[in-house]
Amino acid sequence: MEKRWVEQPKGNKKVISRLAQELNIDPVLSTVLVQRGVTDFESAKAFFRPSLQDLHDPFLMRDMDLAIGRIDKAIGNKETVLIYGDYDVDGTTAVALLYMFLRNYHSQILYYVPDRYKEGYGISHQGIDFAEENGCSLIIALDCGIKSLEEVDYAKSKGIDFIIGDHHMPGEGLPNAVAVLDPKRADCSYPFKELSGCGIGFKVIQAFVKANGLQDSEAYQYLDLVAVSIASDIVPVLGENRVLAYFGLQKLNQNPCCGLKALIDVASKKENLTLNDIIFQIGPRINAAGRIHHAKGAVQLLTAKTLAEATSFCEVVDGQNTERKDVDMRITAQALDKIRKDQSLINRKTTVVYQEDWHKGVIGIVASRLTETFYRPTIVLTRSNGHVSGSARSVVGFDLYEALCECQDLFEQFGGHKYAAGLTMSVENVPALQQRFEEVVSQRITPELLKPEILIESTLRLKSITGKFVRIMRQFAPHGPENPMPIFVSKQVFAVGAAMIVGINHVKMYIQQEDSPVFPCIGFGLAEHIDGINKGLPFDICYTIEENVWREKRTLQLHVKSLRFYR
Repeated sequence: MEKRWVEQPKGNKKVISRLAQELNIDPVLSTVLVQRGVTDFESAKAFFRPSLQDLHDPFLMRDMDLAIGRIDKAIGNKETVLIYGDYDVDGTTAVALLYMFLRNYHSQILYYVPDRYKEGYGISHQGIDFAEENGCSLIIALDCGIKSLEEVDYAKSKGIDFIIGDHHMPGEGLPNAVAVLDPKRADCSYPFKELSGCGIGFKVIQAFVKANGLQDSEAYQYLDLVAVSIASDIVPVLGENRVLAYFGLQKLNQNPCCGLKALIDVASKKENLTLNDIIFQIGPRINAAGRIHHAKGAVQLLTAKTLAEATSFCEVVDGQNTERKDVDMRITAQALDKIRKDQSLINRKTTVVYQEDWHKGVIGIVASRLTETFYRPTIVLTRSNGHVSGSARSVVGFDLYEALCECQDLFEQFGGHKYAAGLTMSVENVPALQQRFEEVVSQRITPELLKPEILIESTLRLKSITGKFVRIMRQFAPHGPENPMPIFVSKQVFAVGAAMIVGINHVKMYIQQEDSPVFPCIGFGLAEHIDGINKGLPFDICYTIEENVWREKRTLQLHVKSLRFYR
């Protein structure tokens, strides 16, 4: 598939030049910093030297004082408290984080995660009934609840209070809860709006620690879970999230909780995990519990008190992940076949596919795979409990949530954000959704957004890639949305020696630019260019600079994302 090379605006030249001088760095690196909003020495210091002291006061969040007051009251009165969370990675890490913290100070505490198939997303009547049956007088909901107005009223009718801790966009009204913690509330002045659901839970812990005169370290010991949520929920890795991710990764790599240690032992042989490793190795295993069976298995794993206990739970979760992979590959193949056999589906600007026997637990993964294949906004639907459930995914730059708002009269329930959403509807409305979604997206999307984008930070001469350059660039991590690993473009490079195809369709080669050193390169999926490369034609490459570590020896490698020949 053809990819668009888009060079980011460089920013103010005077600012870039001044910053390069102040920091004694290559102007290319100061360009990258400016593109991330780092424009002076002080902001650069905060970027390169993250500090837990830079975390915002949790009481800046609207209703935080009410939330902590209610929690303190529950502990003082020996009330039974229920921690309630969504069934994905963000929700289960949030539940595990707050449950493990509060059980140190309160013996009467339970947790609840809804059944993906029987209850669906968010706060359910079944969960509230569970709270009532177990004598709970307070429910703390994390990563869900901002639109659960009716459910909170239902709980109130049973004498059960709610604290909502969510990070999704509110609807027209707010739940009638004791406290509604959501930085995206219109009336919330909290300085950082992009916390994960688990991040909201961490702010509750941070506030509890501050209000009760405890040591800050009591909160910081749970940052490994916060890092897992930040990576898995694809929230921006700037501002407060970058601080949380930075120290969370340190905790994860040095002294993780028993549950995460068991997952690392099974999933990874790397010495130092990155956010990217979490996305592909840790997150899917945590998610698998809720996709295949029940997400409480993930919470049991994450809250395990011993490594032996965690290892036992991890074996189950890892087996569920293997089953999940088999199921999602089969359904993806069926969906691809369905689309490719119908010319009317191929020529659309959207994908909306429905099959009633598809496994609800993997349709989000399937939607992501279809989006990667056809590169257009996608909804995958299946039948569940008499309704149709759907997962939607978008392409870079297109607001999926806004498009779904134009179709909301077709839904019984929906929620999400710019790039991912979930919905529930009646089967009778599926054809109408296929038509309406296509119409709405066609009116809003531009042709450029239907081509995969490679966002290039700056032009870079290969001879500028020195040891100092790489040492400084390494400090740009952790990488994620809004702070990706920088992609550079180098022009008129040549292959040195013969390029080779490795694997099925990957290219391994060595390149040079004028008098630069020779750099090893790997280009995944670029085998179609092998003849041109080996003819000695000059070409431009866009790439990331990566380090391979083998037996404590570091070597540089350029990861080529795309290349273009001169004609």
